[in-house]
Amino acid sequence: MPFFHVGVSESIRDGSHNMQMAKEYLDLTDHDSEAVSQLDIAAQRAGVEFYEVFALRGIRVDRVEPGLVVCSFKVPPRLTDRAGNFATGAIANLVDVVGNSTVYCLGRPMNVSIDMSISYMSKAKIDDELEITSKRLGQRGRYFGTIVVLKNKATGEIIAEGRHSLFRSNFVPKL
Repeated sequence: MPFFHVGVSESIRDGSHNMQMAKEYLDLTDHDSEAVSQLDIAAQRAGVEFYEVFALRGIRVDRVEPGLVVCSFKVPPRLTDRAGNFATGAIANLVDVVGNSTVYCLGRPMNVSIDMSISYMSKAKIDDELEITSKRLGQRGRYFGTIVVLKNKATGEIIAEGRHSLFRSNFVPKL
């Protein structure tokens, strides 16, 4: 029966049922909790250090040229979903970081992500070796465009392709 034909009390009941189903799906199982507790992450204060250790540990820079950065990354268990696939959020993070590296200039104002568009083409599994290539597409003033491609090294299959727009602010961080 379509939603608009359902009475208000029935639609509220169905909505709470759907919310309960979603909650049950998102809750960690005992197995998931055990897996998380076994992650080998040194205790550190929250912030950049934790982010780098958790999200970026294992990335290797293979080649750097003006407007081009090529990296390798082996998919770790800590960045996979319940099905053992490389998590889409982790892919988005790599598009952001590696895309930014193509236009980063030491000592210059920081770049701010304006827009990211990612096409997820296929899945990567735990221990798959990926090649991440970022190319600068162009620049107009302080606005930059990059494209980032994540590819399975063994099969050549494209995992994801992202376009990343950045803006160089006037703000210079004091470190």
